[in-house]
Amino acid sequence: MSDITKQSLSELVQNIKDKKLSSEEVTKAFINRSEKSKELNVYITEDYSSAIEKAKKFDQKPNLDLKLPGIPMAVKDLFCTKNIRTTAGSKILDNFIPTYESTVTQNIWNEGAILLGKLNCDEFAMGSSNETSFFGNVQNPIDKDLVPGGSSGGSASAVAGQLTPITIGTDTGGSIRQPASFTGTVGLKPTYGSCSRYGIVAFASSLDQAGPMAQNVKDCALLQEVISTYDPKDSTSIDFKRDDYSKKLTNNIKGKKIGIPKEYRVEGMPKEIEDLWQKGIEYAKDCGAEIVNISLPHTSYALPTYYIVAPAEASSNLARYDGVKYGFRAKGENLIDMYEKTRSEGFGAEVQRRIMIGTYVLSSGYYDAYYLKAQKVRKLIKNDFDEAYKKVDAILTPSTPSSAFKIGEKKDDPVSMYLNDIFTVPVNLAGLPGISIPAGHDAKGYPLGLQIIGKAFDEQNILNIAYAMEEKINFKNKITDWWIKWVKINQNI
Repeated sequence: MSDITKQSLSELVQNIKDKKLSSEEVTKAFINRSEKSKELNVYITEDYSSAIEKAKKFDQKPNLDLKLPGIPMAVKDLFCTKNIRTTAGSKILDNFIPTYESTVTQNIWNEGAILLGKLNCDEFAMGSSNETSFFGNVQNPIDKDLVPGGSSGGSASAVAGQLTPITIGTDTGGSIRQPASFTGTVGLKPTYGSCSRYGIVAFASSLDQAGPMAQNVKDCALLQEVISTYDPKDSTSIDFKRDDYSKKLTNNIKGKKIGIPKEYRVEGMPKEIEDLWQKGIEYAKDCGAEIVNISLPHTSYALPTYYIVAPAEASSNLARYDGVKYGFRAKGENLIDMYEKTRSEGFGAEVQRRIMIGTYVLSSGYYDAYYLKAQKVRKLIKNDFDEAYKKVDAILTPSTPSSAFKIGEKKDDPVSMYLNDIFTVPVNLAGLPGISIPAGHDAKGYPLGLQIIGKAFDEQNILNIAYAMEEKINFKNKITDWWIKWVKINQNI
Protein backbone atom coordinates (compact mmCIF):
# COMPACT_ATOMS: atom_id res chain seq x y z
CA MET A 1 0.00 0.00 0.00
CA SER A 2 1.48 3.33 -1.08
CA ASP A 3 1.66 6.30 1.25
CA ILE A 4 -1.98 7.04 2.11
CA THR A 5 -1.69 10.80 1.65
CA LYS A 6 -0.30 10.36 -1.86
CA GLN A 7 -3.40 8.49 -3.02
CA SER A 8 -6.09 10.23 -5.03
CA LEU A 9 -9.62 10.57 -3.73
CA SER A 10 -10.81 7.84 -6.10
CA GLU A 11 -8.09 5.48 -4.85
CA LEU A 12 -8.91 6.18 -1.20
CA VAL A 13 -12.64 5.61 -1.77
CA GLN A 14 -11.94 2.31 -3.53
CA ASN A 15 -9.49 1.14 -0.84
CA ILE A 16 -12.00 1.91 1.92
CA LYS A 17 -14.76 0.12 0.00
CA ASP A 18 -12.46 -2.88 -0.54
CA LYS A 19 -11.60 -2.76 3.20
CA LYS A 20 -7.90 -2.39 2.43
CA LEU A 21 -7.94 0.83 4.45
CA SER A 22 -10.07 2.04 7.32
CA SER A 23 -11.41 5.56 7.70
CA GLU A 24 -9.42 5.86 10.92
CA GLU A 25 -6.15 4.96 9.14
CA VAL A 26 -6.80 7.48 6.40
CA THR A 27 -7.87 10.21 8.81
CA LYS A 28 -4.85 9.73 11.06
CA ALA A 29 -2.50 9.75 8.04
CA PHE A 30 -3.75 13.16 6.88
CA ILE A 31 -3.75 14.55 10.43
CA ASN A 32 -0.17 13.34 10.95
CA ARG A 33 0.98 15.01 7.74
CA SER A 34 -0.93 18.19 8.62
CA GLU A 35 0.71 18.28 12.07
CA LYS A 36 4.10 18.23 10.34
CA SER A 37 3.02 20.99 7.96
CA LYS A 38 2.31 23.90 10.32
CA GLU A 39 4.74 26.10 8.41
CA LEU A 40 2.39 26.21 5.43
CA ASN A 41 -0.23 27.91 7.67
CA VAL A 42 -3.15 26.32 5.81
CA TYR A 43 -5.42 25.79 8.84
CA ILE A 44 -7.29 28.44 10.79
CA THR A 45 -9.23 25.92 12.90
CA GLU A 46 -8.35 22.24 13.39
CA ASP A 47 -10.90 19.63 14.44
CA TYR A 48 -8.63 16.58 14.58
CA SER A 49 -9.88 14.82 17.73
CA SER A 50 -13.48 15.01 16.55
CA ALA A 51 -12.41 13.75 13.11
CA ILE A 52 -10.76 10.66 14.60
CA GLU A 53 -13.85 9.91 16.70
CA LYS A 54 -16.09 10.21 13.63
CA ALA A 55 -13.73 7.96 11.64
CA LYS A 56 -13.86 5.29 14.38
CA LYS A 57 -17.64 5.52 14.44
CA PHE A 58 -17.78 5.13 10.65
CA ASP A 59 -15.54 2.04 10.76
CA GLN A 60 -17.83 0.40 13.33
CA LYS A 61 -20.84 0.72 11.00
CA PRO A 62 -19.45 1.53 7.54
CA ASN A 63 -21.87 2.59 4.80
CA LEU A 64 -19.89 1.74 1.68
CA ASP A 65 -22.63 2.93 -0.68
CA LEU A 66 -21.79 6.54 0.10
CA LYS A 67 -19.74 8.57 -2.41
CA LEU A 68 -17.22 9.77 0.20
CA PRO A 69 -17.20 6.89 2.71
CA GLY A 70 -15.16 7.93 5.74
CA ILE A 71 -13.02 10.32 3.68
CA PRO A 72 -11.41 13.07 5.78
CA MET A 73 -11.25 16.55 4.27
CA ALA A 74 -10.73 20.18 5.21
CA VAL A 75 -12.84 23.04 3.80
CA LYS A 76 -12.34 26.73 3.15
CA ASP A 77 -13.16 28.86 6.19
CA LEU A 78 -15.89 30.69 4.29
CA PHE A 79 -18.40 27.84 4.75
CA CYS A 80 -20.42 27.90 7.95
CA THR A 81 -19.95 24.71 9.94
CA LYS A 82 -22.31 24.07 12.86
CA ASN A 83 -20.64 24.54 16.27
CA ILE A 84 -17.21 25.01 14.64
CA ARG A 85 -15.60 28.44 14.35
CA THR A 86 -16.04 30.13 10.96
CA THR A 87 -13.94 33.27 10.49
CA ALA A 88 -13.84 34.09 6.76
CA GLY A 89 -10.19 34.94 7.45
CA SER A 90 -11.25 38.07 9.35
CA LYS A 91 -10.69 39.49 12.83
CA ILE A 92 -14.31 40.63 12.90
CA LEU A 93 -15.48 36.97 12.87
CA ASP A 94 -12.63 35.58 14.97
CA ASN A 95 -15.05 34.34 17.67
CA PHE A 96 -18.02 33.45 15.44
CA ILE A 97 -19.42 29.93 15.90
CA PRO A 98 -22.38 29.23 13.58
CA THR A 99 -25.47 27.43 14.84
CA TYR A 100 -26.17 26.01 11.37
CA GLU A 101 -24.42 24.20 8.50
CA SER A 102 -23.91 25.42 4.94
CA THR A 103 -25.77 23.35 2.35
CA VAL A 104 -22.59 22.50 0.44
CA THR A 105 -20.78 21.13 3.51
CA GLN A 106 -23.93 19.32 4.66
CA ASN A 107 -24.06 17.59 1.25
CA ILE A 108 -20.48 16.46 1.80
CA TRP A 109 -21.11 15.08 5.32
CA ASN A 110 -24.27 13.34 4.05
CA GLU A 111 -22.04 11.35 1.67
CA GLY A 112 -19.80 10.15 4.50
CA ALA A 113 -16.94 12.67 4.54
CA ILE A 114 -15.36 13.80 7.82
CA LEU A 115 -14.25 17.35 8.64
CA LEU A 116 -10.56 17.82 9.45
CA GLY A 117 -10.77 21.58 9.92
CA LYS A 118 -11.18 25.00 8.31
CA LEU A 119 -8.68 26.32 5.79
CA ASN A 120 -7.10 29.76 5.59
CA CYS A 121 -8.30 32.25 2.98
CA ASP A 122 -8.11 35.91 2.06
CA GLU A 123 -10.30 38.02 4.34
CA PHE A 124 -13.92 37.69 3.15
CA ALA A 125 -12.46 36.11 -0.02
CA MET A 126 -11.04 39.50 -1.07
CA GLY A 127 -7.59 38.89 -2.46
CA SER A 128 -5.49 37.02 -4.99
CA SER A 129 -2.61 35.87 -2.81
CA ASN A 130 -3.96 34.81 0.62
CA GLU A 131 -2.04 37.72 2.16
CA THR A 132 -5.11 39.62 3.36
CA SER A 133 -6.06 36.96 5.92
CA PHE A 134 -6.08 38.10 9.55
CA PHE A 135 -4.43 34.75 10.33
CA GLY A 136 -1.36 35.36 8.17
CA ASN A 137 -0.37 34.35 4.67
CA VAL A 138 -0.35 30.77 3.44
CA GLN A 139 2.80 29.38 1.83
CA ASN A 140 2.77 27.62 -1.50
CA PRO A 141 4.06 23.99 -1.24
CA ILE A 142 5.88 24.61 -4.51
CA ASP A 143 8.28 27.07 -2.83
CA LYS A 144 8.36 28.75 0.58
CA ASP A 145 8.69 32.22 -0.96
CA LEU A 146 5.60 31.93 -3.19
CA VAL A 147 1.97 32.86 -2.59
CA PRO A 148 -0.53 30.04 -3.21
CA GLY A 149 -2.96 32.41 -4.89
CA GLY A 150 -6.30 33.53 -3.50
CA SER A 151 -8.73 33.75 -2.14
CA SER A 152 -8.86 29.94 -1.74
CA GLY A 153 -5.12 29.83 -1.03
CA GLY A 154 -5.34 27.58 2.02
CA SER A 155 -7.50 25.13 0.07
CA ALA A 156 -5.11 24.99 -2.90
CA SER A 157 -2.05 24.68 -0.67
CA ALA A 158 -3.68 21.91 1.39
CA VAL A 159 -4.51 19.86 -1.71
CA ALA A 160 -1.11 20.43 -3.36
CA GLY A 161 0.68 19.62 -0.08
CA GLN A 162 -1.43 16.45 0.35
CA LEU A 163 -2.89 17.59 3.68
CA THR A 164 -6.40 16.84 2.42
CA PRO A 165 -7.37 14.57 -0.49
CA ILE A 166 -9.95 17.07 -1.78
CA THR A 167 -11.46 20.33 -0.67
CA ILE A 168 -13.91 23.06 -1.57
CA GLY A 169 -13.28 26.71 -2.27
CA THR A 170 -15.32 29.67 -3.46
CA ASP A 171 -14.83 31.61 -6.66
CA THR A 172 -16.02 35.21 -7.05
CA GLY A 173 -13.55 36.39 -9.70
CA GLY A 174 -11.11 33.50 -10.00
CA SER A 175 -10.59 32.43 -6.38
CA ILE A 176 -10.65 28.70 -7.19
CA ARG A 177 -9.01 28.68 -10.61
CA GLN A 178 -6.12 31.10 -9.92
CA PRO A 179 -4.81 29.30 -6.78
CA ALA A 180 -5.29 25.97 -8.59
CA SER A 181 -3.06 27.28 -11.37
CA PHE A 182 -0.45 28.57 -8.89
CA THR A 183 -0.22 25.23 -7.04
CA GLY A 184 -0.49 22.73 -9.90
CA THR A 185 -3.93 21.45 -8.88
CA VAL A 186 -7.39 21.25 -10.48
CA GLY A 187 -10.09 23.77 -9.61
CA LEU A 188 -13.64 23.99 -10.95
CA LYS A 189 -15.82 27.08 -10.74
CA PRO A 190 -19.33 25.76 -11.49
CA THR A 191 -22.16 27.63 -13.20
CA TYR A 192 -23.69 30.31 -11.00
CA GLY A 193 -26.66 28.70 -9.27
CA SER A 194 -25.28 25.17 -9.53
CA CYS A 195 -24.13 24.98 -5.89
CA SER A 196 -26.06 26.51 -3.02
CA ARG A 197 -24.73 29.72 -1.48
CA TYR A 198 -26.67 29.09 1.77
CA GLY A 199 -24.25 29.22 4.69
CA ILE A 200 -21.38 30.71 2.68
CA VAL A 201 -20.13 34.01 4.10
CA ALA A 202 -21.08 36.43 1.32
CA PHE A 203 -18.68 38.63 -0.62
CA ALA A 204 -20.52 39.47 -3.87
CA SER A 205 -23.86 37.69 -4.06
CA SER A 206 -24.28 37.75 -7.84
CA LEU A 207 -20.78 36.33 -8.39
CA ASP A 208 -19.93 33.96 -5.48
CA GLN A 209 -19.96 30.25 -6.26
CA ALA A 210 -18.65 27.21 -4.37
CA GLY A 211 -16.61 24.63 -6.23
CA PRO A 212 -14.31 21.60 -5.85
CA MET A 213 -10.51 21.58 -5.74
CA ALA A 214 -8.56 18.36 -6.20
CA GLN A 215 -5.40 16.64 -7.44
CA ASN A 216 -7.03 15.54 -10.69
CA VAL A 217 -10.12 15.99 -12.86
CA LYS A 218 -11.78 12.71 -11.84
CA ASP A 219 -11.70 13.64 -8.16
CA CYS A 220 -13.01 17.10 -9.04
CA ALA A 221 -15.92 15.57 -10.97
CA LEU A 222 -16.87 13.32 -8.03
CA LEU A 223 -16.90 16.19 -5.55
CA GLN A 224 -18.93 18.37 -7.91
CA GLU A 225 -21.43 15.53 -8.10
CA VAL A 226 -21.76 15.68 -4.32
CA ILE A 227 -21.98 19.44 -3.78
CA SER A 228 -24.19 20.45 -6.72
CA THR A 229 -27.81 20.25 -5.56
CA TYR A 230 -30.89 22.44 -5.79
CA ASP A 231 -31.52 24.28 -2.53
CA PRO A 232 -34.80 26.14 -1.82
CA LYS A 233 -32.98 27.98 1.01
CA ASP A 234 -30.93 29.83 -1.64
CA SER A 235 -32.99 32.10 -3.90
CA THR A 236 -30.25 31.97 -6.57
CA SER A 237 -30.10 28.15 -6.64
CA ILE A 238 -31.21 26.73 -10.01
CA ASP A 239 -33.30 23.58 -10.29
CA PHE A 240 -31.89 21.68 -13.28
CA LYS A 241 -30.98 18.05 -14.02
CA ARG A 242 -27.52 17.41 -12.59
CA ASP A 243 -25.24 14.83 -14.22
CA ASP A 244 -23.43 11.96 -12.54
CA TYR A 245 -20.27 13.84 -13.46
CA SER A 246 -17.73 11.21 -12.42
CA LYS A 247 -19.66 8.29 -13.94
CA LYS A 248 -20.12 10.06 -17.27
CA LEU A 249 -16.50 11.24 -17.42
CA THR A 250 -14.89 10.38 -20.77
CA ASN A 251 -11.68 11.24 -22.61
CA ASN A 252 -13.44 10.97 -25.97
CA ILE A 253 -13.84 14.57 -27.13
CA LYS A 254 -13.40 13.93 -30.85
CA GLY A 255 -15.23 16.54 -32.91
CA LYS A 256 -15.63 19.03 -30.05
CA LYS A 257 -15.17 22.60 -31.21
CA ILE A 258 -12.94 24.62 -28.90
CA GLY A 259 -12.77 28.40 -29.26
CA ILE A 260 -9.62 30.51 -28.94
CA PRO A 261 -10.55 34.15 -28.15
CA LYS A 262 -8.18 36.66 -29.73
CA GLU A 263 -8.88 39.21 -26.97
CA TYR A 264 -7.13 37.02 -24.39
CA ARG A 265 -3.81 37.70 -26.11
CA VAL A 266 -3.33 40.76 -23.95
CA GLU A 267 -0.54 43.29 -24.29
CA GLY A 268 2.53 42.39 -22.30
CA MET A 269 1.53 38.74 -21.81
CA PRO A 270 4.67 36.73 -20.98
CA LYS A 271 5.98 34.49 -23.73
CA GLU A 272 5.77 31.44 -21.45
CA ILE A 273 1.99 31.97 -21.09
CA GLU A 274 1.60 32.33 -24.86
CA ASP A 275 3.68 29.16 -25.35
CA LEU A 276 1.61 27.30 -22.78
CA TRP A 277 -1.59 28.34 -24.53
CA GLN A 278 -0.21 27.14 -27.87
CA LYS A 279 0.75 23.80 -26.31
CA GLY A 280 -2.78 23.57 -24.92
CA ILE A 281 -4.18 24.09 -28.42
CA GLU A 282 -1.97 21.26 -29.69
CA TYR A 283 -3.07 18.98 -26.81
CA ALA A 284 -6.72 19.69 -27.66
CA LYS A 285 -6.06 18.86 -31.33
CA ASP A 286 -4.31 15.63 -30.29
CA CYS A 287 -7.48 14.71 -28.39
CA GLY A 288 -9.49 15.07 -31.60
CA ALA A 289 -10.96 18.52 -30.94
CA GLU A 290 -11.37 21.17 -33.62
CA ILE A 291 -9.88 24.60 -32.93
CA VAL A 292 -11.95 27.66 -33.88
CA ASN A 293 -10.78 31.27 -33.61
CA ILE A 294 -13.43 33.43 -31.92
CA SER A 295 -13.92 36.95 -30.64
CA LEU A 296 -15.14 38.14 -27.24
CA PRO A 297 -15.04 41.86 -28.03
CA HIS A 298 -15.93 43.25 -24.59
CA THR A 299 -13.24 41.30 -22.71
CA SER A 300 -11.16 44.41 -22.00
CA TYR A 301 -14.05 45.87 -19.97
CA ALA A 302 -14.39 42.80 -17.74
CA LEU A 303 -11.87 43.76 -15.08
CA PRO A 304 -13.11 47.35 -14.48
CA THR A 305 -16.71 46.04 -14.55
CA TYR A 306 -15.89 43.41 -11.95
CA TYR A 307 -14.15 45.90 -9.68
CA ILE A 308 -17.27 48.04 -9.66
CA VAL A 309 -19.89 45.29 -9.25
CA ALA A 310 -18.01 43.17 -6.68
CA PRO A 311 -17.09 46.00 -4.24
CA ALA A 312 -20.62 47.40 -4.53
CA GLU A 313 -22.10 44.08 -3.45
CA ALA A 314 -19.41 43.70 -0.79
CA SER A 315 -20.29 47.11 0.64
CA SER A 316 -23.90 46.00 0.97
CA ASN A 317 -23.15 42.49 2.31
CA LEU A 318 -20.59 43.62 4.87
CA ALA A 319 -22.86 46.31 6.33
CA ARG A 320 -24.19 43.59 8.69
CA TYR A 321 -20.91 43.45 10.63
CA ASP A 322 -21.43 46.10 13.26
CA GLY A 323 -20.39 44.40 16.52
CA VAL A 324 -23.95 44.16 17.84
CA LYS A 325 -25.28 40.64 17.34
CA TYR A 326 -22.12 38.62 16.75
CA GLY A 327 -18.44 38.84 15.94
CA PHE A 328 -15.78 41.24 17.18
CA ARG A 329 -16.91 44.31 19.13
CA ALA A 330 -14.65 47.26 19.94
CA LYS A 331 -15.27 49.47 22.98
CA GLY A 332 -16.78 52.83 22.20
CA GLU A 333 -18.03 55.86 24.07
CA ASN A 334 -21.44 55.52 22.42
CA LEU A 335 -23.20 53.38 19.80
CA ILE A 336 -21.85 55.25 16.76
CA ASP A 337 -18.33 55.25 18.18
CA MET A 338 -18.61 51.49 18.77
CA TYR A 339 -19.76 50.93 15.18
CA GLU A 340 -16.89 52.92 13.77
CA LYS A 341 -14.18 51.37 15.94
CA THR A 342 -15.53 47.83 15.40
CA ARG A 343 -15.40 48.14 11.63
CA SER A 344 -12.08 50.02 11.46
CA GLU A 345 -10.39 47.54 13.83
CA GLY A 346 -12.24 44.42 12.64
CA PHE A 347 -11.69 44.77 8.88
CA GLY A 348 -8.28 44.59 7.20
CA ALA A 349 -6.99 47.18 4.71
CA GLU A 350 -8.12 45.37 1.53
CA VAL A 351 -11.65 44.81 2.83
CA GLN A 352 -11.87 48.47 3.89
CA ARG A 353 -10.63 49.52 0.45
CA ARG A 354 -13.32 47.51 -1.34
CA ILE A 355 -16.08 48.65 1.01
CA MET A 356 -15.14 52.28 0.33
CA ILE A 357 -15.04 51.72 -3.44
CA GLY A 358 -18.39 49.94 -3.29
CA THR A 359 -20.03 52.58 -1.13
CA TYR A 360 -18.78 55.28 -3.51
CA VAL A 361 -20.16 53.65 -6.69
CA LEU A 362 -23.53 53.09 -4.99
CA SER A 363 -23.78 56.62 -3.63
CA SER A 364 -26.20 59.26 -4.84
CA GLY A 365 -24.98 60.87 -8.04
CA TYR A 366 -22.57 58.05 -8.90
CA TYR A 367 -24.88 55.02 -9.04
CA ASP A 368 -25.89 55.65 -12.67
CA ALA A 369 -22.39 56.65 -13.76
CA TYR A 370 -20.67 53.57 -12.33
CA TYR A 371 -22.79 50.71 -10.96
CA LEU A 372 -25.64 50.87 -13.47
CA LYS A 373 -23.23 51.26 -16.39
CA ALA A 374 -21.15 48.32 -15.11
CA GLN A 375 -24.25 46.11 -15.04
CA LYS A 376 -24.99 47.04 -18.66
CA VAL A 377 -21.42 46.18 -19.70
CA ARG A 378 -21.76 42.91 -17.77
CA LYS A 379 -24.71 42.02 -20.01
CA LEU A 380 -22.60 42.74 -23.10
CA ILE A 381 -19.86 40.42 -21.79
CA LYS A 382 -22.43 37.65 -21.31
CA ASN A 383 -23.78 38.28 -24.81
CA ASP A 384 -20.25 37.81 -26.22
CA PHE A 385 -20.10 34.34 -24.71
CA ASP A 386 -23.62 33.50 -25.92
CA GLU A 387 -22.61 34.42 -29.49
CA ALA A 388 -19.37 32.43 -29.24
CA TYR A 389 -21.20 29.31 -28.08
CA LYS A 390 -23.22 29.29 -31.30
CA LYS A 391 -19.93 28.30 -32.98
CA VAL A 392 -18.03 26.34 -30.29
CA ASP A 393 -18.62 23.85 -27.47
CA ALA A 394 -16.03 25.31 -25.09
CA ILE A 395 -13.33 27.99 -24.87
CA LEU A 396 -9.64 27.48 -24.03
CA THR A 397 -7.53 30.23 -22.40
CA PRO A 398 -4.66 30.55 -19.92
CA SER A 399 -5.81 30.49 -16.28
CA THR A 400 -3.52 33.30 -15.13
CA PRO A 401 -1.18 35.86 -16.75
CA SER A 402 1.81 34.46 -14.83
CA SER A 403 2.97 31.76 -12.45
CA ALA A 404 2.86 32.27 -8.67
CA PHE A 405 4.59 35.44 -7.51
CA LYS A 406 6.59 36.01 -4.34
CA ILE A 407 5.01 36.72 -0.96
CA GLY A 408 4.92 40.49 -0.47
CA GLU A 409 5.74 41.25 -4.11
CA LYS A 410 2.37 42.85 -4.96
CA LYS A 411 0.97 43.52 -1.52
CA ASP A 412 1.37 47.30 -1.81
CA ASP A 413 0.20 47.47 -5.43
CA PRO A 414 -3.53 46.62 -5.51
CA VAL A 415 -3.89 47.31 -9.26
CA SER A 416 -1.11 44.85 -10.09
CA MET A 417 -2.77 42.35 -7.74
CA TYR A 418 -6.17 42.82 -9.42
CA LEU A 419 -4.65 42.12 -12.85
CA ASN A 420 -4.12 38.50 -11.75
CA ASP A 421 -7.82 37.98 -12.37
CA ILE A 422 -7.77 39.20 -15.97
CA PHE A 423 -8.53 35.76 -17.50
CA THR A 424 -10.97 34.57 -14.85
CA VAL A 425 -13.39 37.43 -14.02
CA PRO A 426 -15.29 37.33 -17.36
CA VAL A 427 -16.46 33.82 -16.47
CA ASN A 428 -17.96 35.00 -13.17
CA LEU A 429 -19.59 38.05 -14.74
CA ALA A 430 -21.29 35.78 -17.28
CA GLY A 431 -22.19 33.14 -14.66
CA LEU A 432 -20.44 30.37 -16.62
CA PRO A 433 -18.50 27.27 -15.51
CA GLY A 434 -14.71 27.25 -15.84
CA ILE A 435 -12.03 24.76 -14.85
CA SER A 436 -8.28 25.23 -14.42
CA ILE A 437 -5.98 22.27 -15.02
CA PRO A 438 -2.19 22.18 -14.57
CA ALA A 439 -0.58 22.16 -17.98
CA GLY A 440 3.12 22.93 -17.65
CA HIS A 441 5.86 24.79 -15.82
CA ASP A 442 7.63 28.10 -16.28
CA ALA A 443 11.41 28.47 -16.47
CA LYS A 444 11.65 28.32 -12.66
CA GLY A 445 9.65 25.10 -12.48
CA TYR A 446 6.51 26.78 -11.13
CA PRO A 447 3.13 25.41 -12.32
CA LEU A 448 1.07 27.04 -15.05
CA GLY A 449 -2.60 26.35 -15.71
CA LEU A 450 -5.01 26.28 -18.65
CA GLN A 451 -8.65 27.30 -18.32
CA ILE A 452 -11.56 25.63 -20.10
CA ILE A 453 -14.79 27.68 -20.12
CA GLY A 454 -18.14 26.08 -20.87
CA LYS A 455 -21.76 26.94 -21.56
CA ALA A 456 -24.05 27.45 -18.57
CA PHE A 457 -24.77 24.15 -16.78
CA ASP A 458 -22.46 22.28 -19.15
CA GLU A 459 -20.01 21.14 -16.46
CA GLN A 460 -19.92 17.62 -17.87
CA ASN A 461 -18.53 18.86 -21.19
CA ILE A 462 -15.67 20.93 -19.71
CA LEU A 463 -14.86 18.12 -17.26
CA ASN A 464 -14.59 15.73 -20.21
CA ILE A 465 -12.34 18.09 -22.16
CA ALA A 466 -10.21 18.67 -19.06
CA TYR A 467 -10.02 14.90 -18.45
CA ALA A 468 -8.89 14.20 -22.01
CA MET A 469 -6.31 16.98 -21.98
CA GLU A 470 -5.06 15.97 -18.52
CA GLU A 471 -4.24 12.55 -19.89
CA LYS A 472 -2.28 14.04 -22.81
CA ILE A 473 -0.46 16.63 -20.68
CA ASN A 474 0.54 14.11 -17.96
CA PHE A 475 1.51 16.92 -15.57
CA LYS A 476 3.74 16.11 -12.58
CA ASN A 477 3.89 18.53 -9.69
CA LYS A 478 7.39 19.39 -8.50
CA ILE A 479 6.93 19.31 -4.71
CA THR A 480 9.82 18.32 -2.43
CA ASP A 481 8.06 18.41 1.00
CA TRP A 482 10.57 21.10 2.00
CA TRP A 483 8.41 22.17 4.94
CA ILE A 484 8.22 18.67 6.43
CA LYS A 485 11.98 18.28 6.19
CA TRP A 486 12.34 21.55 8.09
CA VAL A 487 10.07 20.27 10.86
CA LYS A 488 11.94 16.98 11.14
CA ILE A 489 15.30 18.74 11.43
CA ASN A 490 14.00 20.93 14.21
CA GLN A 491 12.36 18.00 15.99
CA ASN A 492 15.68 16.23 16.08
CA ILE A 493 17.45 19.15 17.71
